Amino acid sequence: MNLTARRRAAFLAAAFLGFAALALLAHPAAAQTPAPWQTGMQQAHSPVEEGIQSLNLLVTYIIIAITIFVAGLLAYVTFRYSAKRNPVAGKLSHHSLLEVAWTAIPVLILVVIAIPSFRLIYFEDRTHDPYMTVKVTGHQWYWEYTYPDTKGLHYDSYMVHDEDLSPEQKAAHLRHLAVDNQLVLPAGKDIRILTTSGDVIHSFFIPSLGVQRYAIPGRTIETWVNVDKPGDYYGECNQICGTNHSVMPISIHAVSLDDFKTWLAQAPAKFNNASLEGDRNTRLASASEH
Repeated sequence: MNLTARRRAAFLAAAFLGFAALALLAHPAAAQTPAPWQTGMQQAHSPVEEGIQSLNLLVTYIIIAITIFVAGLLAYVTFRYSAKRNPVAGKLSHHSLLEVAWTAIPVLILVVIAIPSFRLIYFEDRTHDPYMTVKVTGHQWYWEYTYPDTKGLHYDSYMVHDEDLSPEQKAAHLRHLAVDNQLVLPAGKDIRILTTSGDVIHSFFIPSLGVQRYAIPGRTIETWVNVDKPGDYYGECNQICGTNHSVMPISIHAVSLDDFKTWLAQAPAKFNNASLEGDRNTRLASASEH
């Protein structure tokens, strides 16, 4: 390797390390939110998401192994059976053992992938003994949260627009993620989530918690979550649902069980029906202006 080639290689290596450092420093250490330049999945904070990431890792390893094998096979065939080495083409038309192998091996690979996939699908479907139930209703363009186990507690959640973000929210990169009213849940408890819609199809999606369910008009779809520790967890509606689809973020605030009971006792006074209806009209008018 000459001097010019070495300098070029050193420059490329330094550039790569620089971009990697920027990717690590560009966002605070908050695994529950997406980070700039992020290529991997967010850190798991629920049993379902842990299962999703384990399956993703298994499939990734299988894909890497297949890619290496195919690339090596192509390189070998290109070298071994080149026109220079084989001026006269061979007349072999088939090989029974190879034909059985390239049929059976992909089937086995699919079985290896299918078994944990089906187990995960059934695992994330529902919980049989939930601590509580939350009903999530998608609207154009906000979320409505209802606690059926309480006496009529429900409230709306709207995105905080850029000009209304606090300095702390801006520093935490919560643009298009911060909301006025978070969905409050107790950490460490199995929570049943029921999703539906009041108008068009939406999708309730929180990556770090492994929650993704359609919200469909006239249907109620069930899933569940168990948040492993207190904190704020963010997601978005990922079903294109109209003009303001981009202003339907999801923010879950997980707290200890004692703090949740305290919040639950105070919430009805804050979210009474009269103020809810007035706030809803104000928010809808503001959304139409944006």
